Amino acid sequence: MTDTLVIVESPAKAKTIAKYLGSKYRVIASNGHVRDLPKSQLGVDIAKDFEPKYITLRGRGEVLEKIKKEAKQAKKVLLATDPDREGEAISWHLAKSLNIDPSASCRVVFNEITKSVLQASIKKARPIDENLVDAQQARRVLDRLVGYKISPLLWAKVRKGLSAGRVQSVATRIICDREQEIMDFNAEEYWTITAYLAAPHSRKPIEAKFFGYNGEKTDVKTDDEAKEVVRRSEGKPFVLTETKRSEKLKNAPAPFTTSSMLQEASRKLGISPKIAMSLAQQLYEGVDIDGKGSVALITYIRTDSVRVSAEAQTMALEFIKNSYGDKYVPKKPNVYKGRSNAQDAHEAIRPTNLLIEPSMIKDSVKSGLYRLYKLIYERFLASQMTGANYEVTHLTFNAGDCTYKANGVRTVFDGYTKLYTESSDDAEEKEGTLPELPEDAKLTASEIKPTQHFTQPPARYTEASLVKTLEEKGIGRPSTYSPTISTIIDRGYVCREKKQLLPTELGFVVTQLMKENFSDIVDIAFTADMEQKLDEVEEGKKEWRKVIGEFYGPFESSVDEAFKNVEHVKIKDEVSDVVCDKCGALMVYKVGRFGKFLACPNYPTCKNTKRIVEKIGVKCPKCGAELIKLHTKKGRAFYGCEHHPDCGFVSWLRPTGDSCPKCGKYMVQKIGKNGSYKQCSDTEGCGYVMRTPSKKSDPEE
Repeated sequence: MTDTLVIVESPAKAKTIAKYLGSKYRVIASNGHVRDLPKSQLGVDIAKDFEPKYITLRGRGEVLEKIKKEAKQAKKVLLATDPDREGEAISWHLAKSLNIDPSASCRVVFNEITKSVLQASIKKARPIDENLVDAQQARRVLDRLVGYKISPLLWAKVRKGLSAGRVQSVATRIICDREQEIMDFNAEEYWTITAYLAAPHSRKPIEAKFFGYNGEKTDVKTDDEAKEVVRRSEGKPFVLTETKRSEKLKNAPAPFTTSSMLQEASRKLGISPKIAMSLAQQLYEGVDIDGKGSVALITYIRTDSVRVSAEAQTMALEFIKNSYGDKYVPKKPNVYKGRSNAQDAHEAIRPTNLLIEPSMIKDSVKSGLYRLYKLIYERFLASQMTGANYEVTHLTFNAGDCTYKANGVRTVFDGYTKLYTESSDDAEEKEGTLPELPEDAKLTASEIKPTQHFTQPPARYTEASLVKTLEEKGIGRPSTYSPTISTIIDRGYVCREKKQLLPTELGFVVTQLMKENFSDIVDIAFTADMEQKLDEVEEGKKEWRKVIGEFYGPFESSVDEAFKNVEHVKIKDEVSDVVCDKCGALMVYKVGRFGKFLACPNYPTCKNTKRIVEKIGVKCPKCGAELIKLHTKKGRAFYGCEHHPDCGFVSWLRPTGDSCPKCGKYMVQKIGKNGSYKQCSDTEGCGYVMRTPSKKSDPEE
């Protein structure tokens, strides 16, 4: 007879928790949900006030029977699933299946898996939070109604196998709208004029940009206007008329929320949100570390809070003091303000133990786990450090009646940037110092260079910038960002090209149909308002069935009207010049989750498909044929011979076509903090590195 049975979601989490609880506890995993709505039908009884019809999931009966058997042999059962809506719902379903009274003290929640926190949480076992369960049920029923009512329409009017979703449809619309902006964009010409000024005691010239005439801002839009500026500046002394110096404090970035973690993982590590969440889940549940066993390295990963516990902050400040010195410890501990709609139920994402430094786990875990842990660890430490101080210098020169300005930035104190530099999707100004110049200094221009530019359309979304936009607009919640992006890619509405997200023709067609017939579903404000209502259900302020009822009436009418009025949409495939080697038809271009591929137009009679060969302009080091870019089943890029797999040559890194001057083997392109560089492919035996910067390689590598 077991004293206490503890049920969690995953075997990894069970293993970590069992290590801390001792022999009086038995810890087992449910492997996620054991009950859910059926896939084969709507599963919601609309006539009975949207009553969900839950069933035991296919293949989970055996797991549930094992859990029931273990529960009968235990004096007490504790439900320790994740501390969010989904986790609360899993515990509620388990309680229903095991005949446990949800109002009993059966629910255990914790933000991190450490011995002290676990023991304290068990002492504070509480009833199941019905409001959290209702919020999850409301989301589940709402999404089921939208998906199962609109999808048949898409099947009938566009193409079989399509689906619609409440959040995914808005995300697709956001990407389509941006693409339309790009297509509608009209570029405008403009010019910049740079004067390279020789300064005394300085090897590097001052780069001063034309500002305007006589101190008044003037835009230069044509070649003739640019030539006029050069004509009026040439041969004139550049007289320093004003020097402004100011200090700029850059505060440390907040610790990670789910959104900011996904953004930084994408920008800094090149990891997609889907993979980042999978890795983070492992770090939260526990990974095996040599000499320590299974250790949970970070706190709970689905959060929109930037709050940090007093205990964790004290530990961080002590660690910073010992590792970096007093000047890196702020006079007052840093406190961050979260977003207005943040739940704040959990702490920010942080390490559970700062004494487990990233270097200590490097040899025990896979590279992705190490890199993400290092990112989270350094971001958290940096968030508790002093800000960085900069001296900003603005110089103004007059060359005749032409005014030029030069700006410089110098680091006075590096602060948190000693450890961590926050990335951005936007181009950032590079730091550069300006020399000390006396008042009324007169400099000579070695060159006055006009440069033509054109205004650029808005950038396409990357996975990182889409996550940021979804968060800013209140679309979805921390648990939905990653699956939303994965879904719209998997269903062919959006594809990746390099790091950019592009809508497919199918995405455009479905979005337009949704706009015309289900304007609320793809309306950003409406969707954000619905998220707010779900939050209010969680807070006990709204009744979930009433929220669904208010939505469903108008929605049902829209579905009925759409079935009557929407005409069949034919999506024409782009025809290639490639002949199908099975039936002789000209193959057409299709878009899948990994981009374009070739398919026979006679599907399903002929199911032939071919990849689109992307040559990289480099010869195979093994046989001399062309190297091409390929993808694994999971979408990861690699490089192989065009005779793959017969030749056998493959490389995860892009070969450059150069031979190593040290050992003669082929060189590959790598990306470091300072850009791209070349390295010998034999990293262990030779390791030769060519530091000369080269053209930046494919960002998907």
